[in-house]
Amino acid sequence: MTATDTKADLHFYLQSARDALLWKLDGLSEYDIRRPLTPTGTNLLGLVKHVASVELGYLGDVFGRPLGEPLPWLDEGAEINADMWATADESREFVVDLYRRAWAHADATIDALPLDTVGRVPWWSDGKDEVTLHHAVVRVIADTQRHAGHADILRELIDGAVGMRQDNTGVPPGDSAWWEDYRARLERAAREADEGA
Repeated sequence: MTATDTKADLHFYLQSARDALLWKLDGLSEYDIRRPLTPTGTNLLGLVKHVASVELGYLGDVFGRPLGEPLPWLDEGAEINADMWATADESREFVVDLYRRAWAHADATIDALPLDTVGRVPWWSDGKDEVTLHHAVVRVIADTQRHAGHADILRELIDGAVGMRQDNTGVPPGDSAWWEDYRARLERAAREADEGA
């Protein structure tokens, strides 16, 4: 496999995760994209803001290619977890546009540099802070896929929409009665296993 093929593979999986994550916002209200749906506050727009920040860090700053615009939620002294939610003043358009700019910036880094280029991660420990571009891209893909999975669950809780894309849910077809029966069977199996333990 050539470096070009490897870059194409990496980009394909990164872009697939990006697209899946953004699709989770489609058709939802401002409230639904922002509301915390887990005890730790996980929310859809916050996930997008976070992964934009991750891409700009690992595929920009680490290789001496900063975007050049301030991200105050990452500044020293910023509120803890400020990258995991959007304030009322940070619009959906702002966060999504930031993410798309992060894509373009990250893609330019991937295109411009060989995969064995070494960068320095300033938030890692001294002496353990070097990383290749290849490693950084894989790390960003893993992080984005992880958060796309979180978003998939959040979106299902909001309105039942699931999957990587609207046209490719990746789940078996079934009407609401089928899914209710399926879920009831799983619940029974879980109770039986618990009682037998």
